[in-house]
Amino acid sequence: MGQDIKLTASDGFKLGGYRADPAGAPKAAIVVIQEIFGVNHHIRAVCDRLGGAGYVAIAPSIFDRIEPDFQCGYSPDEIANARKFVANPDWAAMLLDTQAAIDAVKNVGPVGIVGFCLGGSVAYAAATKLSGLSAAVGYYGGAIVRFADDTPDVPTQLHFGEKDAGIPLTDVDTIKTKRPEVEIHVYPGAQHGFHCDERASYDKTSADIAWPRSLDFFAKHLKI
Repeated sequence: MGQDIKLTASDGFKLGGYRADPAGAPKAAIVVIQEIFGVNHHIRAVCDRLGGAGYVAIAPSIFDRIEPDFQCGYSPDEIANARKFVANPDWAAMLLDTQAAIDAVKNVGPVGIVGFCLGGSVAYAAATKLSGLSAAVGYYGGAIVRFADDTPDVPTQLHFGEKDAGIPLTDVDTIKTKRPEVEIHVYPGAQHGFHCDERASYDKTSADIAWPRSLDFFAKHLKI
């Protein structure tokens, strides 16, 4: 269903990515922002799922400026290696590349964005800073609490795990207090990465609730 693509950011940088198109006429488009593991098998599978749900889905490779075509799995060694990308993240560069993905699909119709882990934080930042979006969904973005003073320009939905070792519930409460207009869901017993069925922290019960919520949110807000 999907294919590798090339995108060009506004500063001229060329990056890779992945795009999945639906079998019929698309409902809208959704930008998918990766975890720290690159546009890997899981992120491509998310794009394919969205394609199956009737959306054009596009995932920009937002680490290409650092290490082109980086992608990995979820073994302890791979996780430790991937953490190097978030030691000092270049948010401005990642947002430039996210904007390139938005621009690449805006001819389809309304555009949403969904991100996971690091991508959850990027998706929230995109909702506050980028143009061309109609809705945003973020899964367990650890930096969202740092961005919570910034108001999203589009309807935004966030998902967190109750037992996320990297995102304390006090951070979630801070976001709720600062951004009462944002729809926030916390999943009992769920850990970081609960949506990814390739991670040891996968929580099928929570994922089976969160994903339909996300699709319903997009169906509501991505209308022409």
